[in-house]
Amino acid sequence: MMTKRMGQRVSAGLLVVVACAMVLSLSIASYATQLVLFYQDGCPHCTRIESFLDRIEPNYPQLEIVRHEIHDPDAQDLLDRLFKAYGAKLGAVPIIFIGDVAMVADTFYNLPIPNLSPTTLSGRAGEMKLEQVIAEAIDANAPSPLTKAETPSGNGITSKLTIPAVILAAAADSVNPCTFAVLVLLLGTLLVAGKKGKMWQAGLAFIAAIYISYFLMGIGIFSAIQAAGVQRPFILAVSGLAILLGLWNTKDYFAYGKWFTIEVPKRWRPLVKKITSSVVSVPGAFAVGVLDSLFLLPCSSGPYIAILALLSKTTTRSNGIALLLFYNLIFILPLLIITLAVYFGYTTTARAERWRSERLGKLHLISGIIMFLLGAGMIIAVQLGYM
Repeated sequence: MMTKRMGQRVSAGLLVVVACAMVLSLSIASYATQLVLFYQDGCPHCTRIESFLDRIEPNYPQLEIVRHEIHDPDAQDLLDRLFKAYGAKLGAVPIIFIGDVAMVADTFYNLPIPNLSPTTLSGRAGEMKLEQVIAEAIDANAPSPLTKAETPSGNGITSKLTIPAVILAAAADSVNPCTFAVLVLLLGTLLVAGKKGKMWQAGLAFIAAIYISYFLMGIGIFSAIQAAGVQRPFILAVSGLAILLGLWNTKDYFAYGKWFTIEVPKRWRPLVKKITSSVVSVPGAFAVGVLDSLFLLPCSSGPYIAILALLSKTTTRSNGIALLLFYNLIFILPLLIITLAVYFGYTTTARAERWRSERLGKLHLISGIIMFLLGAGMIIAVQLGYM
């Protein structure tokens, strides 16, 4: 009885952690205020402004700074669109956009009052003015300057298509035969051990581990891409990879098992099966979930990396985190359905495994088509200038 209660508490605790993470990230996404900074390497004035921003940033946790080196080709295009949107004149770096204000070198332009003469302030006076502008933008929960810089031809189409793309990619990722197999094996092991009462707790622990691990890996990759700066060649390379993996997944519908299959490598499977078959506890199920999330990479890295690249180009960091939480929620839905269906007797682990085995080709086909469309769509968006 005591063990059962402890298992229930562990499962409840895991769900609370996931829920709190979602609420926290959604809250951050709602209140972050973005400042876009254009600088030049070796520019002393830029260095002074960046030092000032670094100094005041801890006082404004809602502030998110996005930096662009002025000689980056993508930065030039973005800067031109921001100048047009803000009615500012080309000048020396540093150039800052936040809320309704643009700062070019030491000159401030106010968007809502275009006929108002720009204000030029240098030194400490300029820093005080900039901090005032930042505080006002945060108080007003001002939207990202990037929303004002959408290309006229695109009309914000990339931003509008980001959420559908996330849903489609997550759906493709969720029909993952690798994770299905491990979960079914785990549930079957607990049933054979006569621990049906612990089965749903272990299932939830396994799913929570997948969710948390997969999300944290996504955050790491997303942050690395944003720090490096997403360039056109990188987007094209990732899009090409998505198309290639999509075609290869489609191959498995017509010739499953021939040549290379996008699943957990066969030499790893005995180890995964051995570890999973030895699990009879909730903490053990969580540990297996963490391990399985590492083995998932060969199965699902294609759609995940493609979406991470897309988010890095079309959203802020805070919104990207919220969308990653949403992505991974869709990703684990089939696992939740399987766990509840087995626990409440709507199916058995044997039938679930038989269903999975009989539909391996179709699962690969669905995933392949979605990955192909995602990659092709990103290439078209890049070529048309939407990304």
